[in-house]
Amino acid sequence: MNQSTSFDSKNPAELIGLIAENSRKASRILASASSSQKNDFLLRFAELLIKETDNLLLENAKDVSDAEEKNLSAALVDRLRLNPSRINSLADGLREIAELDDPVGKISGKWERPNGISVEKKRIPLGVIGIIYESRPGVTADAAGLCVKSGNSVILRGGSETIRSNLAISRLLAESLSQSGLSPFTAQVVPVADREVVTEMLKLEDKIDLIIPRGGEGLIRFVVQNSMIPVLKHYKGVCHVYVDEYADLAMAEEICRNAKIQRPGVCNSMETMLVHSSIAGDFLPKAVRRLESEGVTVKGCENTKKLLPHVSSAAEEDWYEEYLDLVLNIRVVPTIDKAIDHIQTYGSMHTDAIVTKDPENSEKFVREVDSSAVMVNTSTRFNDGYQLGLGAEIGISTSKLHAFGPMGLEELTTSKFVVRGNGQVRN
Repeated sequence: MNQSTSFDSKNPAELIGLIAENSRKASRILASASSSQKNDFLLRFAELLIKETDNLLLENAKDVSDAEEKNLSAALVDRLRLNPSRINSLADGLREIAELDDPVGKISGKWERPNGISVEKKRIPLGVIGIIYESRPGVTADAAGLCVKSGNSVILRGGSETIRSNLAISRLLAESLSQSGLSPFTAQVVPVADREVVTEMLKLEDKIDLIIPRGGEGLIRFVVQNSMIPVLKHYKGVCHVYVDEYADLAMAEEICRNAKIQRPGVCNSMETMLVHSSIAGDFLPKAVRRLESEGVTVKGCENTKKLLPHVSSAAEEDWYEEYLDLVLNIRVVPTIDKAIDHIQTYGSMHTDAIVTKDPENSEKFVREVDSSAVMVNTSTRFNDGYQLGLGAEIGISTSKLHAFGPMGLEELTTSKFVVRGNGQVRN
């Protein structure tokens, strides 16, 4: 079933209104679906992704070609591109979600009052979730899988640069949902690239319960400023690795390399490396030489330039920058406290790491760095739902309400109170 066929003649307000109304109706059906029914959808969807790999790659290649012709950034094109390995990973993520416990209906607390009434907190779906995102067609599959498993219907509005890829995935979504006995409107892709659809979508507070924007800082700020619906924010990922005075330098070199170059165009890649002054002379020349040999451009503070005179000077605004590219800031710091101060000043509460053999310093860093994920002796690249065992993620929240960090199944539910009695009345 092609979800877009009945929408072609609608203007933006009518289009998104109809999609949202269908989504609301589907959410009521989904809320009572069994875990086995939701898991059946996930497994069918994973199987179809693999089966239709060639067609998905064909449609995605058209999106990539258009993006390259428009001279979109290399980081954006990388996020846009699908390949067999990425499609396999999407399918694996869906299968892993199917294996996870269903959060819907879980009792998170239960107690009895002196008057004999019992009180329990029970997890329930949020309802209808709207996701507005750029570039990443993988989000279409991940988000649909997580939302359906957690009992939420979802409206997926990708960017114009990925419209063909998303519509190809949309057809597989509708087919998998129908085959599992669920409404094909449970997970819908907005079938047009008209930006006015986003503006109209953000007005539908009576039909959509939560908006999750994923993309550049400009997109997210636009959504926050224009939404009448609660927004779960992730402005940007200015991630740091602090190489402590007690670090294993060989380990630190590998972690920093991985954090920067393994996939530089994503939000959990390292943008600034902080290095303790006592080991900077031993560590930086070799580490930077290796990074530069792999295409990284380095900007440094004054103390970095004393050790590496050839690097560019880092300006004040650079410390706030999310490059999403092979560009790296380096600052030499005299103490761990100065490293933490830097992170608190310039960071984005996303992901920050320390490399150290000193347990007191690692615990100090964990305690004082106020980020959604704090890494000890490992790469920032692990702040990812799939890598952390959540199956996949709907996004990484850098705001603390109502979720902080990678959002998996439980973060897509809320609680209601169920009170049971046998005739009690309040005096």
